[in-house]
Amino acid sequence: MKKLIISVGALGVMSFTTNQLMNTYHLASAIDTVQDMKEYMKEDITQGVIEEVYGEYYIEMLQETEKDLIEYMEENRLIGDF
Repeated sequence: MKKLIISVGALGVMSFTTNQLMNTYHLASAIDTVQDMKEYMKEDITQGVIEEVYGEYYIEMLQETEKDLIEYMEENRLIGDF
């Protein structure tokens, strides 16, 4: 009976840790994607692909999204160095 309880407990801890790692990975990936999109938008403005007014608006929205994602990670202690 003890072995069963220990096994179930260990499985629960591993499952929680794996889920938290996956959440951290997905959020970090989302932040990275937003940062890439900001760089692409800056390049599009420079190249004249998009008007500066619209590009700056998109960059502003991406900055807000990035800030919100980072705050969420910090609040949920999913963040190390970002």
